[in-house]
Amino acid sequence: MIVDDYRPPRPWDRTPVRERGYFDLLGPGVVAVVAGRPAAPPGAGGWHPPTGGAWIHVGEEGIVTAFTGKVEVGQGTHAALIRAVALDLGVPARSVRLVMGDTDLCPWDLGTFGSRSMPDALPPLRAAARALREEIDRRPGRSDRPSDLGARVRGLRTILELPPAAEGEPAPPPPPGPAATVADDPTVVTGARRYGSDLRPDGVLEGRVLRAPTYGARLDSVDTAPARALPGVVVVEEDGFVGVAADDRRDAAAALEAIRARWTAVPAPDEAGIEEYLRTHPLDGDHWDAAAEADGDLPAAWDRSAVRLTATYRTDYIAHVPLEPRAAVARWDGNRLSVWLGTQTPFRARDDVARGLGIPVDDVRIRVPPTGAGFGGKHGGAVALEAARLARAAGRPVRVRYSREEEFRFGYLRPLSLVDVRAGADAAGALTAWEFENVNGGAAALGSPYRSRAHRLENRLARSPLPQGSYRSLAAVANNFAREGAIDELAVLLGRDPVAFRAANLDDLRLRRVLETAAARAGWDRPLGGDGRGRGIAIGREKDGRIATVAEVTVAPDRRVRVDRIVTVFEAGRVVDPDRLARQVEGATVMGLGGALFESIAFDPGAIRNPHLARYRVPRFSDLPEIVVELLDLPDQAPAGGGETPIIAVAPAIANALYAAGGVRLRRLPLLPTGRLPRPPAGPSGPG
Repeated sequence: MIVDDYRPPRPWDRTPVRERGYFDLLGPGVVAVVAGRPAAPPGAGGWHPPTGGAWIHVGEEGIVTAFTGKVEVGQGTHAALIRAVALDLGVPARSVRLVMGDTDLCPWDLGTFGSRSMPDALPPLRAAARALREEIDRRPGRSDRPSDLGARVRGLRTILELPPAAEGEPAPPPPPGPAATVADDPTVVTGARRYGSDLRPDGVLEGRVLRAPTYGARLDSVDTAPARALPGVVVVEEDGFVGVAADDRRDAAAALEAIRARWTAVPAPDEAGIEEYLRTHPLDGDHWDAAAEADGDLPAAWDRSAVRLTATYRTDYIAHVPLEPRAAVARWDGNRLSVWLGTQTPFRARDDVARGLGIPVDDVRIRVPPTGAGFGGKHGGAVALEAARLARAAGRPVRVRYSREEEFRFGYLRPLSLVDVRAGADAAGALTAWEFENVNGGAAALGSPYRSRAHRLENRLARSPLPQGSYRSLAAVANNFAREGAIDELAVLLGRDPVAFRAANLDDLRLRRVLETAAARAGWDRPLGGDGRGRGIAIGREKDGRIATVAEVTVAPDRRVRVDRIVTVFEAGRVVDPDRLARQVEGATVMGLGGALFESIAFDPGAIRNPHLARYRVPRFSDLPEIVVELLDLPDQAPAGGGETPIIAVAPAIANALYAAGGVRLRRLPLLPTGRLPRPPAGPSGPG
């Protein structure tokens, strides 16, 4: 496809359009370049991140090569974008190649996260494709076959420069035919696909890094002489970094074991003290995720409340557990560095590596090979910098692959969230007062889709003792779990049907349609029948997508729980690739099931106790219920991302179903760390 050793003088995102070597790399033809756009500030029009645009080349052989800064980490974006370009150009999908995440050749991009791949990458790619189609159609007579793009661009070296794509997405292309189908890659399931951790350039060494025994520990002294004495071992000790490289992983591990290091631990809380610690250790300074909002007369609203709820909901630290742990291969060619890195943010990684090594950004190239998932856990380029330091000292390529334990301990986690809720409703079933405060989790989905007479929202940042960062949907899982649990509790206090109570308090007509569709699809009005069975519902709105999930559970006499069925209705604007979007929803459902039922990080002060899959429970095939997915298509709306929103309603739907089936209200994730539902407390009980 793209010549692997092609090296532009400067990365194309840092080179004027007319000086880029499109035709040196791809041959004669026509190129359309859509400029990037700056970020839009928060406001009535909504925020969008900066984008680097897109470029597409049509060559003499009829091959279309498109470039985007987004990456494919299993979410299906690669196929969906190829399909869109093929439709707009009127060519078979097999004629389209898509280059993603190569920092030398692709447009700059903030990163593949936040369900932004389709909103950010699709408009400029479609704008470029439509401009190429119009330009080529103006050139009749170059071919007797008007559909033969290659013949009509023969001998040309034309560059079309276009303004940034409009924020609103262009009109949809004609209905797809069989030619627009993008076949699934069978190597994904045969084991033949080569991921970043499989790459072994000639002469590559295996690298290992000395790591602290506990978080925040200070390295007091280190003696690397025993490792340096081992044959064939390269040792690097610089700027607080200590690592080794050897011909194979076993020799590298032995060299690392030979290093003598002394550390001083820092004080840290254990699990029993984590809630108090987070509440009393605020994170100082401004932060992009800080948020606070208030409106209305809360004291007066509380006075009008016929029922009141005060509760705290908690979600534990959990790990991303991608199928492929972090991996990078670094190779120096003179003063220029190339790194093959599984990352969601290749351009940020380029900057991180250049800064860490003290070299110009133009001398660093990041390429993203097929990557075994990320879920928000593969931001930045720490492992790339480790491999690059070792490769520079060794004078040979070096591969650094995290073990599963390193992935748990030296990646980062989903934040532990504490969500305090005070909510009230009047006797007619209208929400009157809504106070919602998240400690440590984040501001995603902090705002409510329900109207109330008065409200106060706050996100309080805390200084986490464990490393934490982005996770699929950010804080939307925690905030939605708390909100949908509280809404259900209010419905119970009022004696209202949970679906009707939600619908009566929603102003978002798109979300209301999703709610009502899910209730109908799940047969909400039909009794389940049998003892110990229950049904629960939850809804949510995030990344401009709307979701409703219904869970059905059975609680056995011994209090063991089985999730029988999950029905999800998802509306994300225009559906670009329905098959892959449905798979995204299914995957998010399975991932949400783990966090809802049993995933949790156990820790002592400064150290994780379960940093491997033998002790960290993830969903198994035997855990999976029947999963039903229905997509609502809004052709007149721009497509929203599909990777994150489908996870946010899984846990609260299950929690609400467990209350319906077993009479116990659970306010902490995971809901069932032991696999059994506690018995209801003796005497009167209910929300409090």
